[in-house]
Amino acid sequence: MKEHYQIAIDGLSGAGKSTLAKALARELHITYIDTGALYRSVGLYMYRHNIDPTDTQAVERALPDVRITLTHRDGEQIVLLNGEDVSAAIRENLISRYASDVSRQPAVRAALGEEFELPIGTPVTGKMVAALKRLGFARVYDTDFAADLTIMEEATELLERIKTGGTLPMITSCSPGWVSYAETWYPDLLGHISTCKSPHEMQGAVLKSVYAEEKGIDPKDIFVVSIMPCTAKKAEKERPQLRSDAGYPDVDAVLTVRELSRMIRRSGIVFNRLPDEEFDRDLMGDASGAGVIFGVTGGVMEAALRTANDWLTGQSNEAVEFQDVRGTKGLKEATYTIAGQEIKVAVASGIANANYVMSKIQDGTAPWTFVEIMCCPGGCVTGGGQPIQPASVLNVFDLKAMRAKALYDQDAAMPLRKSHENPTVKTVYADYLGEIGGHKAHEILHTHYVARKKFR
Repeated sequence: MKEHYQIAIDGLSGAGKSTLAKALARELHITYIDTGALYRSVGLYMYRHNIDPTDTQAVERALPDVRITLTHRDGEQIVLLNGEDVSAAIRENLISRYASDVSRQPAVRAALGEEFELPIGTPVTGKMVAALKRLGFARVYDTDFAADLTIMEEATELLERIKTGGTLPMITSCSPGWVSYAETWYPDLLGHISTCKSPHEMQGAVLKSVYAEEKGIDPKDIFVVSIMPCTAKKAEKERPQLRSDAGYPDVDAVLTVRELSRMIRRSGIVFNRLPDEEFDRDLMGDASGAGVIFGVTGGVMEAALRTANDWLTGQSNEAVEFQDVRGTKGLKEATYTIAGQEIKVAVASGIANANYVMSKIQDGTAPWTFVEIMCCPGGCVTGGGQPIQPASVLNVFDLKAMRAKALYDQDAAMPLRKSHENPTVKTVYADYLGEIGGHKAHEILHTHYVARKKFR
């Protein structure tokens, strides 16, 4: 009985699997089959027929019409898709042009491990990146970069309002649940909210402008997926204000932490055995600790204060931890004197505390210059898309504090802790966006708000 051997070579993207496999096939006089070509061919079919690759039912309906044949000519593999030679077409920037550019929020790294029975607050950033790569995402970028970008614009906006007598206090805009609530219940106070897009929306906008231009890709062919701790991000991505003039959205899809964990399990990936891998670094390679702490209540405020403190004093200050705005308390107030100027701030998380702050602004008794508001108590670390812990855990442990500690610990270990010191952010402004808070930056990184009707 004649024996047949199959040799499978696996490894990381770009590790040289195909080169090795071809050489081995020639040496052993066996047939070389590039199985990746099968997936690329299916992707090409979906691309040509305008089928959303994340729509499972649509893909399943289309598969019976996909016929792939692998043959060889002069020692080279030829790929036929429904009789057409697509050997070149499946290599022509298809992955980039039909890519899923994945971003994620810092709060995700503090909670994803819980879905795989790791201790609360265990950072699993490297394993998350590895899992996303194995799920098929072409590029995986760190949203902390966009958080740094947010601070550049937000701190500039705050200082400009102070300088020109603009609307104060200025309120942060990173929490989409809060923004939607304000549009519904405080439409007369929308001028107080920063016009900065939230970090993941900035990330999507940069991918479809800076990245697209740099790589020579049509923005409509970039599919951006954000991994978020927040269910409200799903509605945020549908906002018409967060679409380009050409009509495509900054972000195409949002997955929560729990949804990602289900995808990982269903794919047969053993998460805890994955190696730690790095984010892609070709565009958004650097991030600061200021971006990391965005996910906890007070984090956006502290990140902004680090930059404002340096900019107002004209020097790099060693003190970067603003302890008065830390902690999981629902309402925190503090006063800082920076360059001889008194700046009063407030941090609120949870709608009850947000209402208190807004009532003060509404009746003209608010003493603050800058206010951070997050819809979820404790911030994004307790977002609606995070892992759900049973009462036996919640009654014993302070979930907000444990997840927040994971972010603060990571911030403390970062070589960069201020957004404006991020070299990649500096490069993006120098090479593409121009002036911080300038016309092009506003066009790409800022948005506006609209009053919503109340439905009862």
